[in-house]
Amino acid sequence: MRWLTGWSGLTAADPTLAAVRPIAGTLLWGGPNPLWAVGDWRPDELRLAVLRPGGPATVRGGLDPGDPTDQADRDTPATLRLAVAGRCGATDRELADGLAAARGGALRHLTHWPGSYAVVLRAGTRSTVLLTDLAGAQPAFHTPFAGGTAYATAALPLADLVGAPVDAAHLAARLATPDTPETLGDHTPYRGVRRVPPGHALGIRGGRADSTSYLDDPVEERAEAPAVRELTRALLEAVRCRVRATAPADRPRLGVDLSYGTASATVALLAAAVPLPAGPGAGAEPDRPAARTGAVKGSWARRADQPEPETLPAVTLGDAAGLALAVHAPRLRHLVLEPVAPYAQLAEPPPAPRGAGWYPHSGPLTDEPGPALIDAARYIAAHRAGGADHLTGHGARQVLDGHPARLADLVRAGRPLDLLAPIAALAGADRATAGALTGTLHTPVTVLRAARRLARGRYADALDDLALRLTLRHTPAERATMGRALAADLAWHRPGPAAHLLADEPLAALAQHLRTAARRPAPTEAPGARRARLALHRHAAHYRTLVHATEQHGQRLHAPFLDNQVVRAARLLPDDLRLQPGARHALLAAVLAGAGRTDLPADWGRGTGADPHDSARRGLRAAAPALTDLLDRPLLGEAGLLDVPAARKTLAAATDPAQSAPPGTLAALADLIATELWLRRLAARRPGSSWAGLPAPHRTALPT
Repeated sequence: MRWLTGWSGLTAADPTLAAVRPIAGTLLWGGPNPLWAVGDWRPDELRLAVLRPGGPATVRGGLDPGDPTDQADRDTPATLRLAVAGRCGATDRELADGLAAARGGALRHLTHWPGSYAVVLRAGTRSTVLLTDLAGAQPAFHTPFAGGTAYATAALPLADLVGAPVDAAHLAARLATPDTPETLGDHTPYRGVRRVPPGHALGIRGGRADSTSYLDDPVEERAEAPAVRELTRALLEAVRCRVRATAPADRPRLGVDLSYGTASATVALLAAAVPLPAGPGAGAEPDRPAARTGAVKGSWARRADQPEPETLPAVTLGDAAGLALAVHAPRLRHLVLEPVAPYAQLAEPPPAPRGAGWYPHSGPLTDEPGPALIDAARYIAAHRAGGADHLTGHGARQVLDGHPARLADLVRAGRPLDLLAPIAALAGADRATAGALTGTLHTPVTVLRAARRLARGRYADALDDLALRLTLRHTPAERATMGRALAADLAWHRPGPAAHLLADEPLAALAQHLRTAARRPAPTEAPGARRARLALHRHAAHYRTLVHATEQHGQRLHAPFLDNQVVRAARLLPDDLRLQPGARHALLAAVLAGAGRTDLPADWGRGTGADPHDSARRGLRAAAPALTDLLDRPLLGEAGLLDVPAARKTLAAATDPAQSAPPGTLAALADLIATELWLRRLAARRPGSSWAGLPAPHRTALPT
């Protein structure tokens, strides 16, 4: 895990604070408001800029010693310092210009560069500003500390700093209402540690923290052609700034995913067209990309012996749905890995015989729990085979697709005719699977009625309805048709798949909180835009957990679709275009055409119809003994959060070979087991191990 941390406005006179510092941290600037970088940062991933009165801005690498006279204690109230950490495509000149613009308060200019990065701005000796990204893949956190505010780009180090226990109420909200800001708020799994919302700036002045939105003014949709051109430009820049980065010489240069459909394929093809810089130790043979598929990942590797052919006539991309694509791409080499089912790390035999209280808590401790923890073995194997920079297609669905709730936005905007194409596509799909009557009559009526109800319903009523469903322990029904499933998603809020497995007390507390929130002013954002934004934030948080759980030392995982510039470009796409059948695949084909790839096959984006949940079912059955032990005495149950008998019954039904667990049950168990694993790993960790100079805190992982 790599993170930045520091504090501002400390007023405590305790001399022991001078000895507090992160273990193995690199001091980026000192003085009363210090900033450290912790982890295996590359030299070009940390860049510092300083602007003093009467002089030009200077830019240098954060790991370079720099000028010995360039010390923070020489700063005046007019001095500006900027730290950019991560993969940023800005030149030194652009960094200097952005720092000059920030002097006038134009902070959003610091978020318009290609790449994915964290930004810390220090003004003088009393003010510090942190900027998050629009998606939430580069978050920021803060907590009160010694009369001021400590901040970091990870929550766990701050919990270590102040000895914060786990917030059981927040864990309940994550499981029961994962997409509801009224219950999640700005809380984290650690009590007292707060999250800065995506698209916000955290300002710390005089030791007091306050977050404000830096989002651009609401953008108007553009016509299809200019919107696609802007998306193409943004995605090309996002890929280029990764491909042209330097990387360590101890592993293959670059890797790409060819496993999860057209999004990863688009990134792979764009990367294959970018000339690679000469790497360290490179010989006369140029770097050659290699794409890995199967469960399937990729690496671009140099090989001095028996080099791979320069062209690969057909690359098969397969995910769980069996999506296939044939491409003819120079410099792409196909490598297939054996698939690894979810829960594989739990299905392995333990080092010692299982006994009472046995649990598999080994593994990396992520900042927060997430479903990636139960699927980590598959990603670890694939990323280990990948390159030093590994490009993925994560986030494309959330950034490009039209969330089903956007149908209600069209109704609110007085554009009912734009609903015809998506509803007709749903009707056709249900007609083929559920019969002519269902597809022709029931599906269109059900979807249109749900869209009108969402467009005209009161937000307070939606919160009250969610509170009632939690109180009644509403079990989500499996939708037999695509029309019913989409109609169920046409709502302001939906309970999480694991909500009905929680105990009565946390559900009652959440319901009461929702009823109180219903009395507050309703949001002005349209329901579809709001649901889409929250879904993007949730996916970015899951992706960040995936990075923490699976990224190898010296390796970087990249998700260009989550970059600020790509998210901004996607906001320009018309809603009716997003909601067309196969819209994402058509958009990505247009992006590739704009980049010069016009030879895509006619079946681009079409799947074979395989069951995408079959791997999860097989993984559950293989790991059934370990999962049964895990739920024998779960920490979630000891904290009063989990209805343990109901969870055991659900697990037994899902692992029964004679039954086929529905997708909702699979999602519920994934959330529960991932949270339980995370808690046990946290309990096995020594508190305060991120810092030196702290007194040893005494706390439990989860208060009972």
